[in-house]
Amino acid sequence: MAEPSAATQSPSVSSSSSGAEPSAPGGGSPGSCPALGAKSCGSSCADSFVSSSSSQPVSLFPTSQVHDLIFWRDVKKTGFVFGTTLVMLLSLAAFSVISVISYLILALLSVTISFRVYKSVIQAVQKSEEGHPFKAYLDVDITLSSEAFHNYVNAAMVHINRALKLIIRLFLVEDLVDSLKLAVFMWLMTYVGAVFNGITLLILAELLIFSVPIVYEKYKTQIDHYVGIARDQTKSIVEKIQAKLPGIAKKKAE
Repeated sequence: MAEPSAATQSPSVSSSSSGAEPSAPGGGSPGSCPALGAKSCGSSCADSFVSSSSSQPVSLFPTSQVHDLIFWRDVKKTGFVFGTTLVMLLSLAAFSVISVISYLILALLSVTISFRVYKSVIQAVQKSEEGHPFKAYLDVDITLSSEAFHNYVNAAMVHINRALKLIIRLFLVEDLVDSLKLAVFMWLMTYVGAVFNGITLLILAELLIFSVPIVYEKYKTQIDHYVGIARDQTKSIVEKIQAKLPGIAKKKAE
């Protein structure tokens, strides 16, 4: 009795499967490419990988790690990063880039060479065979796979495309108010540039990045109150400016 029912259901199953997976040109299923050469199959697989990875790009800098870093969740780790970058910026402010890089490489080589010679002498005196002192680090695989490289490129392309769209939008005056904001900001930056140079601004930016978040976390309620007042006043001023601009007012009315 079960055989007739199976026979009657088989056409519907075959038709649904054929509808779900139509044959690709040249024969074969979409997942395989028997009629295509190895080169064409490789290029199609690469295209499918790029399209699938671009739909879900990875983040260049994990948000949780950056958050924990600037909020001093691990004091030793944040202190090391903050101190190292601050010393680097202060060195760049006093010396040239070539000198700073050269001194850093010399300092690193001095430490590693001295440690290697020290361990070799200890092994010779004690007649031990511990091997290379940096063997554990030399055996670490640091090669970048093609998949990881494509993921990082796709993640970077998302930010690059977003920045290009923003630049075109501002410089071609898609929104007059936003372009005027950029002009005012650049005008103010001319006065800032007359007082500070680039390295000084980077030093100030680092000090703010590693101090403002922790201060905001501690005094969040009071800061939000005053920021809300400033935002309301700024919004009212912008609305008054937009009301006096005929192009903006007509656009809002439409």
